[in-house]
Amino acid sequence: MSLHPPFMITLNDKTYTCPVDVTLGFIGGKWKLLILFHLHYFSRRSYADIRKNLPGVSEKMLSQQLKELERDHLIGKNVLSTKPYRVEYFLAPAGKSLAPLYEFASEWGISYLKEHGIDYIQDQQLYK
Repeated sequence: MSLHPPFMITLNDKTYTCPVDVTLGFIGGKWKLLILFHLHYFSRRSYADIRKNLPGVSEKMLSQQLKELERDHLIGKNVLSTKPYRVEYFLAPAGKSLAPLYEFASEWGISYLKEHGIDYIQDQQLYK
């Protein structure tokens, strides 16, 4: 059996092993996919609204993740006022194109919870 080196993709000075690795490079980690889904569900949200619905995220981590998502053109930001500084975030076209992924991940999670006796729809408090 001969082993061939894996196919590598270089993008933005990073090396990826396959297209799935590329996708995970943009949305990987705990917070990015949650931020994207949140913006998919609500369309436009302030920093405070996003933070309120992501318990456990630090301000530093949220700011970093939002900057990376904006840098990668998955989200956009509108400055509403400079004093006080207020912004709203929204999905950019590339972020919107991931909608089937958000929908699938949500539906799969709800099905899994139901199979394990948790009625997410009845018990959920997230979407206020």
